[in-house]
Amino acid sequence: MSRRLLTALLTALSIWLMLLPANTARATDDGQEGLSSAIFAGGCFWCMEPPYDALEGVVSTTSGFTGGHVSAPSYQQVVRGGTGHVEAVKVVYDPSVVDFATLLDVYWRNVDPLDAGGQFCDRGEPYTTAIFVADARERQLAEASKQALEQSGRFDQPIVTPIRERAEFYPAEAYHQDYYRKNPVRYRFYRFNCGRDRRLDELWGDRG
Repeated sequence: MSRRLLTALLTALSIWLMLLPANTARATDDGQEGLSSAIFAGGCFWCMEPPYDALEGVVSTTSGFTGGHVSAPSYQQVVRGGTGHVEAVKVVYDPSVVDFATLLDVYWRNVDPLDAGGQFCDRGEPYTTAIFVADARERQLAEASKQALEQSGRFDQPIVTPIRERAEFYPAEAYHQDYYRKNPVRYRFYRFNCGRDRRLDELWGDRG
């Protein structure tokens, strides 16, 4: 093969890769063709798994950490603070069944978007909220969703949940995964004592 032909082929391949839809590139990250993923921070990651697991089209949820500057942090490192990470949940979903906009709707109704200091009884940077976006389309949808909520008149305080660029996601230790299923009594006890549902009912009386 001539050098000129090889150069032309490589150039064509580069252009083709740039034109691929964003979710096609992300599908390989999740190990299953045709699937996409989204990352949301909503305080305790144990509590963010159930609403997504119950959603048709969601394949899996994983509790973990993202947004920080330490590689592969442990749970203890994150909760002590200083790593820059937040607790988050990675949602792997089938976009032919459920779309990113629906994931956003579920997200808002399971967090307190008015609280910049943490969520419910969990305080500090690791428990703050954030929507992580992977591309321009997700950012546009997230911004539109946030703006619609701001303009809805539901709240008389500003929405402080930021929309951030997607960063490396690190799964938490195995005992954190599916905690609400493995330890239902302890999970319910924690959730009740933390006041999560009480506050969510105040904010989202119609969340269902």
